Amino acid sequence: MPRTLKVVTIPPPPATPRSDVVDIVHGERITDPYRWLEDDRSDRVKDWTDRQNARTRAALDRLPERRFLAARLRELLSVGLLSTPRPIAGRIFHTRREGEQKQAVLYVRDGVSDPDRALVDPNALDPAGLTTLDWYYPSQDARYVAYGLSHGGDELSTLRVIEVATGRDAGERISHTQRSTVAWVEGGFYYSFHPAPGAVPAGDENYHRRVAFHRLGADPARDLVVFGEDRAKEDINTVVVSPDGRWVLFSAWIGWVRTDVYLHDREHPERGLVTVMEGEDAVADGAPDRGRIWLRTNLDAPNYRIVSAPCERPGMDAWETVIAEGEHVIEGFDTTRERLAVLRLAGATSRLATYDRTGREQREIALPSLGAIELVQGDADADLVGYTFQTFTQPPIAFIANVRTGESTELVRLRAPDGLDPSRITVEQTTYRSHDRTEVTMFLVHRSDVRPTGDVPTLLTGYGGFNVSRTPLYSAGAAAWVESGGLFALPNLRGGGEYGERWHRAGMLGNKQNVFEDFHRAAETLVANGWTEARRLAISGGSNGGLLVGAALTQRPELFAAVVCAVPLLDMLRYQNFRIARFWIPEYGSAEDPEQMRWLRAYSPYHNVRPGTRYPPVLFTTAEGDTRVDPMHARKMAALLQAQEDPNAIVLLRVDRDAGHGIGKPLDKQVEDFADQYAFLASLTGLAVNETAMLARR
Repeated sequence: MPRTLKVVTIPPPPATPRSDVVDIVHGERITDPYRWLEDDRSDRVKDWTDRQNARTRAALDRLPERRFLAARLRELLSVGLLSTPRPIAGRIFHTRREGEQKQAVLYVRDGVSDPDRALVDPNALDPAGLTTLDWYYPSQDARYVAYGLSHGGDELSTLRVIEVATGRDAGERISHTQRSTVAWVEGGFYYSFHPAPGAVPAGDENYHRRVAFHRLGADPARDLVVFGEDRAKEDINTVVVSPDGRWVLFSAWIGWVRTDVYLHDREHPERGLVTVMEGEDAVADGAPDRGRIWLRTNLDAPNYRIVSAPCERPGMDAWETVIAEGEHVIEGFDTTRERLAVLRLAGATSRLATYDRTGREQREIALPSLGAIELVQGDADADLVGYTFQTFTQPPIAFIANVRTGESTELVRLRAPDGLDPSRITVEQTTYRSHDRTEVTMFLVHRSDVRPTGDVPTLLTGYGGFNVSRTPLYSAGAAAWVESGGLFALPNLRGGGEYGERWHRAGMLGNKQNVFEDFHRAAETLVANGWTEARRLAISGGSNGGLLVGAALTQRPELFAAVVCAVPLLDMLRYQNFRIARFWIPEYGSAEDPEQMRWLRAYSPYHNVRPGTRYPPVLFTTAEGDTRVDPMHARKMAALLQAQEDPNAIVLLRVDRDAGHGIGKPLDKQVEDFADQYAFLASLTGLAVNETAMLARR
């Protein structure tokens, strides 16, 4: 019987030979039938990928839902992107993408009420839209900006410098600065970088992150490495400098659970590095300012506290708690001239307040509604702090707040998409019990006229890892789903940061199964509470969320009608051998360790596909330019599921070219990718995607 996706007959999958490589891992025989699909440089894999893409296009392009969704998603995505504004030395910087722009542009204005001026425009540099602005760092006097550009979504940035007043390119070019941090001082800057290919063993150029100092106009090849040479290759080394340029703070991140922090006095280099925190099972982040070091830390405070100490004596024995740990997680903070701006999470929604530098005189900054702020950026020499606010249905709005008065001024508001009426959308937050009776919160988003009939097409998504908090951020896909009459559900799974470090650790390493159980129980709760049923329930997730839905697919296949598994990790016994994945060993563990191999083997989706099991239809998506998660995960898992004996199984693989993990993906590619994903899910859950739904232009 031919496979069909709604009214579309799907061609059979291309032939995929088995190689059945066998590894003996800590005494256990592990068979890997599709090891050959790891070699993405081989013509054999490229040809196989082309045939998979052709098959996927034959299926998805003919879905009637796709045309409507592509048009609507273009409207919803065209509102753009907006970063947190950075006030510094009287100027304000932010990035923004609007309308049909393919990439975000860096803007600067000379004051809160002054007009924006485009400073770095990747669209002008590359009309194809494949060049991305990855990051930027203004100098302390706002005279220069260091920024990183990459191509095709690979995030392999080249550092450049531009003069703010004139827009003149300063001629600096420093390669291998992916995900860099830059800290300016008079005449130059510190920056983090990776080694050039060939300078270290093959593959290790993804690691060995170091910090060097560059003087403007000098040859980067002669830059002096100042931090990280003696650190483990997996450490993520960063740098920040006090506004006066005297004190340099170096941090070495060991995964997302530990940091070692050191301080350097540029006026007394003979003192060397002074230890701020080292060897503790905790993290700390912050900066030196006005002769003191300011840190947010979860040391002895799972919900975080803010501490301070004199730069002359920055060690833990001198720390003073300025903002004590409380009921709500301190998500971030920054300093201004006289006050601290502190961002908290309460029930996975944001609260913003300011304090004087002793932790007193609390002043709340009023927010438009319940929603999300990702971070705050303060001007250390003024009274201004920048933040961006958004909700599931409200695109981001950038504000500048005066921390003395608590008053906020709207800086930039992205245009609301035509036809999206937030007053007709209901956002609820419910609580359910997981398998071990732990209470988990979950956002439910739906049209106000949609009721729990037991038959609502539902999309459940999640993340659950790396201390990442899932908050009410604007989502074009969620908006398209909800306005068509569906239910969008987002649980705050363990492994995330919504409820502090205990919550994070309850979903990492040997506790990772808790994340999957939280997700399964979320699905069961949606059914039990009368919202939906298995044949109407879809799941989607990307990256670590791709691992999440991959585990759900293999552990509870009967619960779901359809799965979208994007840029996923799926072979958890070999993941650490590819791209930058060794950075993630503190979060997941590694099969190199016998105990860790045991729990990874227990949930690794690629190793838990069971012959004779009926799996729900699944669309795997990945990208050849992904420098984070190797596409081999999606290729191997797709091949394994396509080889199962179920004649009605639907397993599609979509592999993007000139794209990466998702960061910097141009608008056109976003529309095509999301249209494929949501059309696939809508067709299998019965979501009514047509002009009679809310997708029609109003």
